[in-house]
Amino acid sequence: MGRNLFDLTGRTALVTGSSRGLGLAIAEGLAEAGATVVINGSDPVRLAETAAGLRAQGFTVHEAAFDVTDEDAVMAAFERLDAAGIAVDILFNNAGIQLRGKIVDQTAENWRKVIETNLTSAFLVGREAAKRMIARGRGGKVVNTGSLMSALGRATTAPYTAAKGGIKMLTQAMTAEWAEHNIQANAIGPGYMLTAMTQPLADDPKFDSWVKGRTPSRRWGTPDDLIGTAVFLASSASDYVNGQIIYVDGGMLAVI
Repeated sequence: MGRNLFDLTGRTALVTGSSRGLGLAIAEGLAEAGATVVINGSDPVRLAETAAGLRAQGFTVHEAAFDVTDEDAVMAAFERLDAAGIAVDILFNNAGIQLRGKIVDQTAENWRKVIETNLTSAFLVGREAAKRMIARGRGGKVVNTGSLMSALGRATTAPYTAAKGGIKMLTQAMTAEWAEHNIQANAIGPGYMLTAMTQPLADDPKFDSWVKGRTPSRRWGTPDDLIGTAVFLASSASDYVNGQIIYVDGGMLAVI
């Protein structure tokens, strides 16, 4: 065939929440596949440090410090990218938080914060990216970050579960409106991944044992486990894949 369907050379990817954790691994993986990456976070200092580390590896990196839950900030960030001549044709909506607690003990403030960070941000950033993709007429890729909680519930995760279930349906709604413009909207659903956010869970012997016992692969996932699927969904290899959520979970959802 003579072409590499997974080559991202010449493309620009914005990854939200990419100053550390899963987002950083995804940004690095896309850069390794040839993409220019725009990394995002709300802390400019941390973002600059992350960008320096990526540039030291020889990658082309831009920084976009903005709050993904602030509509005005999101719109202003895309206007700055426009002014700089940076055209985002791959968007990874990765930013997310988890605030655990029983439903009866959850505050409305925590509920809103989780929903806004995990779900509303995907709408806001996705809207601005898609407007520009449609106007350019070259298509594009939108990848939302779902979760095992896009398919099932677990005690103490109600806001997160509601948000990630919403991500699944938002992805399908994006497909319904954007597929005709050659924009593929899909989602990636990580299983239990070992990150700074989940380290306290891994440090709990009972929870660690449950994850390993419940997962056919018998281990936690790592951020690097997401890279192959991320590159696939960002590349020409997935040009006829629309509205799907691919779970990278070590087989957890496949068994009972």
